[in-house]
Amino acid sequence: MSSLEQKYNDGIVKGFILSALVWGVASMLVGVWIAFQMVYPELNFGPYFTFGRLRPLHTNAAIFGFALSIIFATGYHTVQRLCRVRIWSDTLAKIHFVLYNITIALAAVTLPLGLSQSKEYAELEWPLDLLIVVWFVIFIINYFATIFTRQEKQLYAAIWFYIASWVTIPILFIVNNLSVPVGWFKSYSVFSGVYDANIQWWYGHNAVAFVLTTPFLGLMYYYLPKHIKQPIYSHRLSIIHFWSLIFLYIWAGPHHLLYSPLPDWLQTTGVVFSIMLWMPSWGGMLNGFLTLTQAKEKIKTDATLKMLLVGITFYGMSTFEGPLLAIRAVSALGHNTDWIVGHVHGGTLGWVGMMSFAVLYYLVPRIWNTNLYSEKLANIHFWIATLGILLYIVSMWVSGITEGSMWRAVDETGALKYPNWVQITETLKPYRLFRGIGGGMYFIGLLIMIYNLLKTISTSGAGFKEIDLRVGEREGNAA
Repeated sequence: MSSLEQKYNDGIVKGFILSALVWGVASMLVGVWIAFQMVYPELNFGPYFTFGRLRPLHTNAAIFGFALSIIFATGYHTVQRLCRVRIWSDTLAKIHFVLYNITIALAAVTLPLGLSQSKEYAELEWPLDLLIVVWFVIFIINYFATIFTRQEKQLYAAIWFYIASWVTIPILFIVNNLSVPVGWFKSYSVFSGVYDANIQWWYGHNAVAFVLTTPFLGLMYYYLPKHIKQPIYSHRLSIIHFWSLIFLYIWAGPHHLLYSPLPDWLQTTGVVFSIMLWMPSWGGMLNGFLTLTQAKEKIKTDATLKMLLVGITFYGMSTFEGPLLAIRAVSALGHNTDWIVGHVHGGTLGWVGMMSFAVLYYLVPRIWNTNLYSEKLANIHFWIATLGILLYIVSMWVSGITEGSMWRAVDETGALKYPNWVQITETLKPYRLFRGIGGGMYFIGLLIMIYNLLKTISTSGAGFKEIDLRVGEREGNAA
């Protein structure tokens, strides 16, 4: 069989797209539920469905179920097109897919049962950690073997952002999860005290960096120019963006531990590197915006392009707000308040969510060889989701600043003005209600998208038909 007769493996891409839809519904449904638990405590059903049990289920399903499914789908899709070669091993790809989804399903069972390491974004106990290591190693071998056997000599910038993720995530994950098992579902970290806290937030902040940022920048650099059929505005800027971001991001974790027993010099290091992150982050944002200006006439009618625009906008907003919150004086007001919740969801719902939706609207019609069922529904989804995000983050900004101000308020004698915690909670209730409504709107938008995509798939007679390499070659040239 000649190289031109080879086919890409798009079955694995389809699998992860469907996986993203399933875990997207699960994670966001739980997210809306726990948002309303903050307003209506009677929605806590003990012991398995309380806020404390469901919150880590929400974060794990959203980050490692929905977002990581999108990352793997786009990772498999782009590496084959940009390297002009089929994925190295179909069997390894299938094993990866099956073990991955088994892990997320087991997480959905163990976390409500309270089986947790109690580490942010690393709650899963050691048997599941080992399972994660197995399928991630399988994936990395398959991915890099594909690159080593590529027919395209040059590696486009998108691939570099994915590579950075695959290299850094295992380092972060393994170090932070080093533990001593004392039972089948109980273990204790090998670190303790301030050392454990430092390792945790080195991991926690860079989980945001190398799971929720760099791979989504990779898909931005591929799917944005592909969708508008124009080249990226500046290839040189994309390279500068990559190297500066990768160097700076890894050092920013200590800003989560300001005013803690962590040494002052290390806290200051985290602050300085966080502020420096403004520059590469906004360089990438500007590259995206300037690329979009080449197709600005399409924004009025193209829902996918609107989502890319809003996603890049929230990337810029979040990467401004993050360094701002890393400044000591601002952190003193905002840390541990609803402001942080608003900041996190501005990034996840705005940047990660909107970019994910855009990619799904781009991929599904092409992978299933059909047309999108309804552009009108896609536009309705866009507006509901955008308004939901805005309602969510604005309510959390107001709530967080109110909360921080009430915590710090003192009377003329120097005593706390609001010593009764319940009084502050009652004050925040309306804002948290609006947060729940905003999240509910975002979830409704997701359901509209899923209906639209399933109808799109149902109109296709191709099923899991794979795409011929000659189509991929044209795509590779366009990229």
